[in-house]
Amino acid sequence: MKYTGARILVESLINQGVDTIFGYPGGAVLDIYDELYRQKKRIRHILVSHEQHAAHAADGYARSSGKTGVCLATSGPGATNLITGIATAYMDSIPLVAITGNVPTGLLGKDSFQEVDIAGISMPVVKHNWIVKDINDLEEIITEAFIIARLGRPGPVLIDIPRNICAQKTEWKSAKKPSLPSVSRRLAKRGERLIVKDDEISAAEKLLLSAKRPMIYAGGGIISSGAGDELRRFAERLNAPVALSLMGIGAVPSGYKLCTGLIGMHGTTASNKAAQKTDLLIAIGARFSDRVTGKSDMFAKTAKILHFDIDPAEINKNIGTTAWVTGDIKDILAKLLKILPPVINNDWNGEIEKWKKATPQTYITGSSSEKKGLHPRFIIEESAKRLGPDAIAVTDVGQHQIWAAQFYPAAKPKSFITPGGLGTMGFGLGAACGVKTANPKKPVILFTGDGGFRMSSGEMNTLVSQKIPILIIVFNKGVLGMVRQWQDFFYNGRHYETDLNKGPDFVKLAEAYGISGRAASDSESIVKALTMAKSELDRGRAFLIDAKINSDEKVLPMVPSGKPIDEQII
Repeated sequence: MKYTGARILVESLINQGVDTIFGYPGGAVLDIYDELYRQKKRIRHILVSHEQHAAHAADGYARSSGKTGVCLATSGPGATNLITGIATAYMDSIPLVAITGNVPTGLLGKDSFQEVDIAGISMPVVKHNWIVKDINDLEEIITEAFIIARLGRPGPVLIDIPRNICAQKTEWKSAKKPSLPSVSRRLAKRGERLIVKDDEISAAEKLLLSAKRPMIYAGGGIISSGAGDELRRFAERLNAPVALSLMGIGAVPSGYKLCTGLIGMHGTTASNKAAQKTDLLIAIGARFSDRVTGKSDMFAKTAKILHFDIDPAEINKNIGTTAWVTGDIKDILAKLLKILPPVINNDWNGEIEKWKKATPQTYITGSSSEKKGLHPRFIIEESAKRLGPDAIAVTDVGQHQIWAAQFYPAAKPKSFITPGGLGTMGFGLGAACGVKTANPKKPVILFTGDGGFRMSSGEMNTLVSQKIPILIIVFNKGVLGMVRQWQDFFYNGRHYETDLNKGPDFVKLAEAYGISGRAASDSESIVKALTMAKSELDRGRAFLIDAKINSDEKVLPMVPSGKPIDEQII
């Protein structure tokens, strides 16, 4: 039977297990949308208000479900609008397939209307991309794209499909699949390897057995590999403290006895002091970003470094290592657990517990609103109580993100969704749409700042039109909070262009979209607002809380840029 390219695309996506696409239509993808209309009982399309948020929604879908997210945009500006979302996924190793339309093949390279070289533009922020120039290659490319997005270190890929390829017809029978070896060869060219080497395991074992004060620094690789259980067993075998990167939150429960919380610029005293006192720092699925290490030549200065990662390109990239093991984190930890003795004693002698008690993870000093007003900690902890242990928290970027990282009781992997490496303001609402779509039975709460929410508030239309019930809490300081904090600390308080206190009224804005909302300025009013929110969520409706925060509230502790991580502003 003859199928159009658009039909082959949709059938191939369904064959890959895709149940949802986030997108925005345009001229170059009309054939694809016509086919999505025909197949709407088999695959769901969610219309967003801006292509960037289609990519963020697919990203949130992937982070919270473990599946590969899919987004779709038209050529030219539609395609370029995806780039920020694709780059966000790339920096955080999130599997994503972005599909773009383009002008017909005969018009490529002629500056045609709404034509861009999206393959060239996207090249630095994808694992691989394709321009489909033959309809007979389409299914194989799609299949290979899904394999590459997930295999090895996950990440985004992009498929660019000229319009005439979508409209053409060809004889088609499903199941033309590329062999795994051919894909593995492509990964090998990128330096990725899946097989764990025995000699690397042996070198790691020697370091682990000789360590007196071992410490674990866990990142997002734990979550993407599904190695949370292995991490806990490994930590208990070593009796080692576990510090978390921002992407590693949820790898172990926040209340876990060995967890010391965040490490780095806004890390806890326990995590940062332990990193400077350890004699063996074990980095697992983490990449030593500058936000973690601070002044890199002063990071873990007394320690040998043992690094476990799926991507050899990360070994010795930012911090020199003593030994390493490359491969899937779950496999690495499983192999070590088989050969390590049941108990390995160390010489921490209660130091970690002392640091945790002296400056607990949720402690903030010098707060301008401890005695009066609405404190971020209270908002976050009360929200978590009301929504329950199955809730998934999503954040945008800014002060609220770090407060949420400090105070939200993330107990499970994939229960805390936040952008890490790119620091993308505007991520939150689109991502929350994707998270709720992937987890319809779990409550979803978005913590966002007024700056980030102004960038993404149009997606409230998506919440209403697609019946996506999430709780939005806007930390409304009337300023760009994190930028203003830096202006206070390092620019003598010159607050230039960080004042946002000119509206809008977020409750009225939400009501304009058909979403109920409530403003809150103290603990009593936030409790009432949360009660209303819970009621609306139970009815399947979104709700917004405009939480008024003192504009001088600070995120603490904080390590100034370029300083060692134990030199904290408390």
